Amino acid sequence: MIYEKYIKENNFFTKKENIPNSELVKSIIKTREDLENANKNFEFAEGELIDYYLYQIKATQSKYNYLLKKAKQAGIFVSMVDDIKIKSLDEAM
Repeated sequence: MIYEKYIKENNFFTKKENIPNSELVKSIIKTREDLENANKNFEFAEGELIDYYLYQIKATQSKYNYLLKKAKQAGIFVSMVDDIKIKSLDEAM
C-alpha cells in the first residue's frame, strides 16, 4: 500500500515536471486567451461582425473542450495549467 502511494506520487511529479515543455499546455493557454478575446470582441461587435464573433466563439470553445479532453487523458488538470501560466508570467518579470 505504501509502495502504491509512492508510485502515484512519483508519477504525479514526473508528469508535472514535463508540463512546461508540453505543446498541449501551450495550446490550452493560447486557446483560452483566444476565447477570452473573442468574447470581449463580441461585446463590442456591430452588424455582421456579431455573426463572425459568434462563430469564432463557438469554434474556439470546441477547440478548447477538445484540448481539455486530451489534457485529462494525459493526466494534466486545468489547475496545473494555471500554475504554469502564473509561473511563466513570474519568470518573465
